[in-house]
Amino acid sequence: MNWKFAAATTAISMLAFVGSAAAEGELNIYNWGDYTSPDLIKKFEEANNVKVTITDYDSNDTALAKVRAGGHGFDIVVPSANYVPIWVKEGLLLEARPDQMENFKNVDERWVNVPWDEGRHYTVPWQWGLTGIGVNKKVYGGDINTSAIFLDPPAELVGKINVAPEMNDVLFATIKYFGGEWCTQDKELLKKVRDKLVEAKPKWLAMDYSVTEKLPAGDYSAVYYWNGAVMRSRLANPDIAFGYPKEGFPYFMDSVAILKDAQNVENAKLFMNFIMEPENAALISAFAKYANGIKGSGEFMPEEMKTAPELVVPAEFEKAGEFLVTCAPEVSELYTRIWTDVNK
Repeated sequence: MNWKFAAATTAISMLAFVGSAAAEGELNIYNWGDYTSPDLIKKFEEANNVKVTITDYDSNDTALAKVRAGGHGFDIVVPSANYVPIWVKEGLLLEARPDQMENFKNVDERWVNVPWDEGRHYTVPWQWGLTGIGVNKKVYGGDINTSAIFLDPPAELVGKINVAPEMNDVLFATIKYFGGEWCTQDKELLKKVRDKLVEAKPKWLAMDYSVTEKLPAGDYSAVYYWNGAVMRSRLANPDIAFGYPKEGFPYFMDSVAILKDAQNVENAKLFMNFIMEPENAALISAFAKYANGIKGSGEFMPEEMKTAPELVVPAEFEKAGEFLVTCAPEVSELYTRIWTDVNK
């Protein structure tokens, strides 16, 4: 479908978007931890006379449960692509129509007509990346382009591994490790997945979000984690290397959405429009080290990001990556049972 604006749509967007001069008050953002650029927030506050409060969460499930419970006080949330349809289906998001905002023209075409939010009626890109392997080369010098690093870890890494505590990322890699397809209901394969994770978990040190501090410091020697965080770790410690699991790895995109019960809707819309400005999107990426989906932002980014091995997927591994999609409810229930067993 062609998403170029007709003149009538442009006129509507001009009416729908409130200029920054009129803004004041507050904005409450609920986002992943260590994922929001302080420079971006400072710039937005100063430009719009809005006080921003950031509250962190540690997983998609945590954020969803908190908002479902009500009484949260948040205006904005940043769910991953495979969770956005759940938020929309449950009526938790405002149809804010970012596609009618002034800066929507800056969204890269590949991120406009996306399966989780066709035409972007609810969300705008925040950052996207993938989940892979980070290893301290001084501790282990073997092949790191494999999920065996955390599923069948070599002796040098046993007891020194951190795994992202995000169900879908972990299950995706494990299903692919056994040659399966995401959203499979194959009970025999899923039993292998469950047994492998239960067997592997005692060989891990942790399942937490402290990678950018603990991996470069040597507290962890290997991680199954997001590429931007591993890049930040490498910049702090050049002994860190990034691997792309050849069996299969998941891509993700996190997007900004406004909550249906937001108290500061106009300020939230201002923020949506603000982060679609290339220079502002670059601030997001410069902090967390992920790509952002906004055309023209590259020229404002640090030079180190343009050739980073964590961000430029080698040709030999391109076909191993797949976007996490939303599985059917009955499949998600099966996966949740496995995850419950793993976390006992």
